[in-house]
Amino acid sequence: MASWGMSTTGTLHRPPRRPGLILGLLALSQVAVAWLWWQYGWQIGLPAMLATHLPVVWATLYPRATLLCPALSRLPTDERVVWLTIDDGPSDETAAMLDLLDRHGAKATFFLVGERAAAQPDVVHAIRDRGHGIGNHSATHPDTRFWRLGPGAMEDEIGRSQSMLTAITGETPRWYRSVVGMTNPFVGLSLKRHGLTRVAWSARGFDGVDCQPDKVLARITRDIAPGAIVLLHEGAAHGHNVAILAQLLAWLDAQGYRTVLPESDAAQPALVAAV
Repeated sequence: MASWGMSTTGTLHRPPRRPGLILGLLALSQVAVAWLWWQYGWQIGLPAMLATHLPVVWATLYPRATLLCPALSRLPTDERVVWLTIDDGPSDETAAMLDLLDRHGAKATFFLVGERAAAQPDVVHAIRDRGHGIGNHSATHPDTRFWRLGPGAMEDEIGRSQSMLTAITGETPRWYRSVVGMTNPFVGLSLKRHGLTRVAWSARGFDGVDCQPDKVLARITRDIAPGAIVLLHEGAAHGHNVAILAQLLAWLDAQGYRTVLPESDAAQPALVAAV
């Protein structure tokens, strides 16, 4: 699977343009709810509150929701190509994953945790030097509380990771992956500030938790289609992430799929036509 390039990075790379607008609308909606409650009591106020809160909760927890922040969930192409994304590194498994990718002529984007990257800069250099992409996956990966971080804490997670990854590689990441896929109303502010585009996914196998490779592969491959963005993990406690990647790469080869890196500068006419 050869690396694939495109001339439409400017099209796919879309940091939020007006993240403050959604925050303003949310604030106005709560003023309206308070007014309705005061004027008409809980019989009107409570349904109004639920009607305004539930979409925000859904958009925060659902990884592909774009109500609060735009997200790229698949690539606009009809060709048999996929974008492999690997979260949570660097880890003790990164080197084995790089060797696997090399053997298959495949490329991936590694969404790295800033503090883990700072502790293993040589591994980060290896990812970059072997032709793979590097994305921002927060500074500390606070998976149990990321969804409720306020603007200051969110900026610390995203901005500090951006600074660490830039210092290590000399290049500024363009792509961002939310922790556990959760995206609250404050994420967009930091993404705009740092020129980051949020990347979701269209195929996943839940390999970040206890799992068996065969079942993970079945879940991923049922959602593989042209332009799929595939979510993988590394360093999980179950120890199967390398085996899962090996099985997936073999399956992609057998099915005639190639891997792609959207940040490549090479031209890709098929994608240009599809955008």
